[in-house]
Amino acid sequence: MDLPGLLSVGWLMLQLADGKLDYISQGQGMQLQGDFLLAGLFPLHYTEELRAAFPALSPCNEGKINKHGFYLLQAMRFAVEEINNSTGPQALLPGVKLGYQMYDICSVSASMLATLDLLEQQHQSPSTAETEGDTNYNRQKAVAVIGPDSSSKTFTPAALLGAYLVPQISYEASNEMLSNKNIYPAFLRTIPSDKNQVAAMIQLLRRFNWTWIALLGSDNSYGLAGMQSLFKQAPHYGICIAYQGVIPSYGDDTFQTMRNIVESIQKTKVNTIVVFSSKSKVRDFFPFVIEQNVTGKVWIGTEDWSTSTLISGIPGIHTIGTVLGISVKNESISGFEEFGRKVAEASKQHTDTQEVSNVTVSSGNECLQSVDLYSLARGKFSLEKYDITSSFNVYKAVYAVAHALHRALGCDSGECQRKTVYPWELLWWLKEVQFYLGNTSVHFDMNGDPPTGYDIICWAWRGTDCSIKEVGSFSPDPIKLTVDADRIEWHDTGASKPVPLSICSPPCPRGHKKLLTGQHTCCFDCQACPSATFLNISESTTCQPCLTKEWAPPSSVQCLNRTVLLLAWDAPLSIALLFFLAACLLMTSSAAIILLLNLNTPVAKSAGGRTCLLMLAALTAAAMSSLCHFGQPSPLTCILKQLLFIFSFTVCLACITVRSLQVVCIFKFSSKLPPVYDKWAKNHGPEYTIFLVSATALLISVIRVVVEAPQPSQDLDFYKDSIILECSNTLSPVAGLELAYVSLLSVLCFSFSYMGKDLPANYNEAKCVTFSIMVYMISWMSFFTVYFISRGPFTKAAHVFAILFSVVAFLGGYFLPKMYIIALRPQMNTNAHFQNCIQMYTMSKQ
Repeated sequence: MDLPGLLSVGWLMLQLADGKLDYISQGQGMQLQGDFLLAGLFPLHYTEELRAAFPALSPCNEGKINKHGFYLLQAMRFAVEEINNSTGPQALLPGVKLGYQMYDICSVSASMLATLDLLEQQHQSPSTAETEGDTNYNRQKAVAVIGPDSSSKTFTPAALLGAYLVPQISYEASNEMLSNKNIYPAFLRTIPSDKNQVAAMIQLLRRFNWTWIALLGSDNSYGLAGMQSLFKQAPHYGICIAYQGVIPSYGDDTFQTMRNIVESIQKTKVNTIVVFSSKSKVRDFFPFVIEQNVTGKVWIGTEDWSTSTLISGIPGIHTIGTVLGISVKNESISGFEEFGRKVAEASKQHTDTQEVSNVTVSSGNECLQSVDLYSLARGKFSLEKYDITSSFNVYKAVYAVAHALHRALGCDSGECQRKTVYPWELLWWLKEVQFYLGNTSVHFDMNGDPPTGYDIICWAWRGTDCSIKEVGSFSPDPIKLTVDADRIEWHDTGASKPVPLSICSPPCPRGHKKLLTGQHTCCFDCQACPSATFLNISESTTCQPCLTKEWAPPSSVQCLNRTVLLLAWDAPLSIALLFFLAACLLMTSSAAIILLLNLNTPVAKSAGGRTCLLMLAALTAAAMSSLCHFGQPSPLTCILKQLLFIFSFTVCLACITVRSLQVVCIFKFSSKLPPVYDKWAKNHGPEYTIFLVSATALLISVIRVVVEAPQPSQDLDFYKDSIILECSNTLSPVAGLELAYVSLLSVLCFSFSYMGKDLPANYNEAKCVTFSIMVYMISWMSFFTVYFISRGPFTKAAHVFAILFSVVAFLGGYFLPKMYIIALRPQMNTNAHFQNCIQMYTMSKQ
């Protein structure tokens, strides 16, 4: 209980102790006798709270009649009459009659006074009354209280009644704090808690992407608590509150405050304003909005004012823009309007002192604010949707008490027990009730709240006439909002009816992060995420890097798996190369067979004899090394593919180089260095030279494998969107030494071959060998050029092609002429023919 409430209760109790508030002598207000009494707290008048040093009670009958409160009271009378006459939707309490006692709670003080009267009843006993000379000691004790109508009027009564476990069911008090059972153990309600209302507002803001809003709350417990709850929750849903203001109580000293609030809203340039206020406060605020010509806004209202004609009837309010609101679920009460008409007709035939339909009206009750029900009925008030909705909450509350009494008295057997039911006992049964009124389920959760949702409504204007249009609904468990935007009549009456915007900054394009420009997360600039990063929706201000095996283009919202680049066995290009390899192997094996069968012929001897077989074996091994380039690399293939090719091709080059050197030396240098050449040739110099050259290449390759062993690796840097599966250390320093050695040997081979271009025709392989080496060099230079600019499957295919083309070049340049003579020109494969060629060469040199 707050401090003002404590002061008010203390003051009223002091007056009671001094005998200044004689409840019995002043009467009991509107009442109906019965076996069990229900108390009803209803605002039958509008009054202003007096601002004084001490709490004071404003006379209710001096205020303006509250037609809404009148219909709330009528709903309770109607429900009691249905139950007593067994004419309602459910047969309850057979043989038991309910009574009621009504209080006009036009102010907080009046609400407290009524509460004290109810507590005094709980302590009243026959012996005490007789001792005090009270002849009306038989006043009944109320077993339950229906009301009050607002949170501010409810806090103190709920705390006091809760201390005695007197059940209290409010029909309009929605403050979330009242759900605290430690402070308000006997409080229940038929209106949803503001916790659900705040959730509905947030979902509505999210539904239309209104992230830049102003938040207003009335200067009372209802408005301040709701505003605070929404203020705390909004940032979790990306909603920024540009301005927050409190609507003060109306007075001469608050005019400028009201104007300042309106000016602040205009300065923030928000298009959506949430007004969490009671209707009594907001009705004095909107005239200032109209005065300053604020138009084209979206106003979101609470259930207390969004459906109230007290607000929609303010002159000029149709100019402020679109009004959306939260409304308690609407449900009609069958027969209620007919009941109201009968009351209106009866009011014409009775005076203030008459007793009608067992209803007693006592006049002159200044303390308990006695009101003549029939004088109010003569006002012929119109029954609005807002009145029907709230009246149904009263109707549900009365039926909830009736169901609890029905179970407490054991009435299910057809006859109720005649026994006393204490308020604390009734409270236990109230928490257990569960029944249906029409399509509405009535029960209470552990906090005393009904698990019901809301309707989403919109004001529809036809000129200056306003009607309430239902455009959606909200369910709290689970949270679900449904809105038909096409039914909303926006203030922009254009043909397309676009949803109004209320944002600080337009949304960033896809894949752009937010750079905050102020304290609000809704105000930002946009910057594209660079490549290899992506924008996570949950972290809109940070571009997150992709994993190593993923990639992302600029302005991406997700990472993609990199493409794995390798020369697959089943790729069309691979199949073509495998056919090429098969052809190479067929040619080398065919050449080897032909030479082997004709090894002692002059052509085979001039080509090198058994050395040719070594060359063909080396070429076959070189061709086979191309298989290591297909598929996913393994440690073995990484070691073999370069070592096998380098060594086998070195053997081939060494053989051709030595053979070329021999031919040149025989025909050109034998006369100049006869002892040296003869000694070198007779002591197996050619074989040793080939072995030494080949062994050197093998040694270099072994050193490379030992020092920098190639392993399967993934190149993630060459391409941003691909992974190159290859072997490591392909271009290492030792690998460079291998290439340099082979290149030097190729140059020597080319040089010696070129030197023998004018030798006898049968010994002159210079042109063909020179051409073969040139093709070999060009193919490898082409491959390395491609390798440095591309690393895809095509590059791997180019590598294989360079290997096979080198093999074919040497086969075609060195062996094909020999095969041609052996197979197709046998007359040239004779000793006589070779001797004739030598003699002709010798004669030409003389």
